[in-house]
Amino acid sequence: MSVLLRQIARYVAQKAASNPETREKVVKAARGVVEETKQIAKEDDRAYAAGRAFRRALDKLQSNR
Repeated sequence: MSVLLRQIARYVAQKAASNPETREKVVKAARGVVEETKQIAKEDDRAYAAGRAFRRALDKLQSNR
């Protein structure tokens, strides 16, 4: 499974590097992930905080459809 994820990550990185607009979107998404990670790390119950962050991400994805 990790091999597949690694290949997907490599493909995304190659596509992002070749297109300036996509690169900006990837950077923005990465910064959002970093902010979420910092917020999760500050919480006492990290598993609960991670679940809430995951739910927010899913809700955001579903609202964009």
